[in-house]
Amino acid sequence: MTLLQDTLLVALILTSFGMLVSGRLGAYIRMGALQGVMIGLLPLVVGRATPTLHVVFVAAAMIGLKGLVFPYLLFRALRESDTKREMNPFVGHVPSVFFGILALLGSFWMDARLGFPIHSSAALVIPVAFTTIMIGLFLIVTRRTALSQVIGFLVLENGIYAFGLAIVYEVPILLELGVLMDVFVAVFVMGIAIYHINREFDHIDIDRLNTLRG
Repeated sequence: MTLLQDTLLVALILTSFGMLVSGRLGAYIRMGALQGVMIGLLPLVVGRATPTLHVVFVAAAMIGLKGLVFPYLLFRALRESDTKREMNPFVGHVPSVFFGILALLGSFWMDARLGFPIHSSAALVIPVAFTTIMIGLFLIVTRRTALSQVIGFLVLENGIYAFGLAIVYEVPILLELGVLMDVFVAVFVMGIAIYHINREFDHIDIDRLNTLRG
């Protein structure tokens, strides 16, 4: 399954770069949903030829939450906020792409230097995980709207999950579901926060909150 595994990893990187290029929040959510599906499929093609029953169950839960539930909550928050685009990010789209390229090159360099022991034959797992983590952090720091930062958090978590999957294949199912539930609660709470921010201030641009005075 090396070809399918590499295809998923390359697609994961492409969707991350797509978020750096696009300014439409709806596209952010769709690419995040696509990433969720790919992250859910990744345990089925990494490592063993025949996944165990608990791996299939966790993969299905991952696809259901990250590919369906989270996008639904985010699209609902997007409709209620009446915001369509990420306007004037702290770092523009072209410099963001350059950052993504540097992050990808740096990830391959770190992978070669650190020499992590991985269970699978794919050489892309660790670099893709590192790049996804850095792009997620970059989105959190450089985007103005709360919704973009929520999606950056999900991208960051996808990278962490891919990294853990590359290092340790067998993780207790309760731990995996616990982490997934934490992410669900975080996205749910962030969606509520976005709704209340928009209701009180008629926008979800977090940079404008700096003008508030007590």
